[in-house]
Amino acid sequence: MAFPVQRCADLAVIDLLPSSLSWLSSPAAAPLWLSLRVAGLATLIAWLLGMALGWVVARTRLPGRGLLEALCMLPLVLPPTVIGYGLLLLAGRRSALGGWLRTHFDYSVVFSWHGAVLASAVVALPLVLKSASAAFVGVDRTLEAAARTLRQSSWGVFMRVTLPLAAPGILAGTLLAFARAMGEFGASLMIAGSIPGRTQTLSMAIYDAVQAGDDDTALVLVLITSVLSVAVLLVSSRLFSRG
Repeated sequence: MAFPVQRCADLAVIDLLPSSLSWLSSPAAAPLWLSLRVAGLATLIAWLLGMALGWVVARTRLPGRGLLEALCMLPLVLPPTVIGYGLLLLAGRRSALGGWLRTHFDYSVVFSWHGAVLASAVVALPLVLKSASAAFVGVDRTLEAAARTLRQSSWGVFMRVTLPLAAPGILAGTLLAFARAMGEFGASLMIAGSIPGRTQTLSMAIYDAVQAGDDDTALVLVLITSVLSVAVLLVSSRLFSRG
């Protein structure tokens, strides 16, 4: 009896594949693809800045590095609306930077998906910074010293010894940052808005669907978001255990 049951299950999966693929190529899936693009670029920015700042915090004696770390960690504790308002003050159309960009390049991050990238990068940065600084602190200095005795330059020691040893912790933090960027809502809503097809990410689409009473769409988007988040957290957990 197990064979017919398995056969029916296989046929059900095969029947679902065309509809799933057609949904992924439909306009309804636009929030998913935009969220992946926004989260990917935001994570790249957060990774570059977080790596550099993590090294400064962990390995240098720069005066005020404790204050610098505290300021960079603020997005973890501040309300998202505060972060969004701060970004509007910094890069909004009435700010010095925003006005300069609009005058010279006819460009503004407000109500564009670039604004969502900026907001997501800001809220994701602390996760990379903290993971990177902890990973760099955990690297055995005697191994670096041994590499220097082999006439390795500082850059060579970093690339061949420090970074490989710190990589699991850094990658785990980067995956958490990606998950955080995928779920960003408050700050992105303030600076980018929720414009379907332009700035509407998964979290915004869920909110709009609930507001419109479209529970079916909201449920599908919630399931997609949950599956992606669980997958990222599982991989990150395994990397943390290795680190």
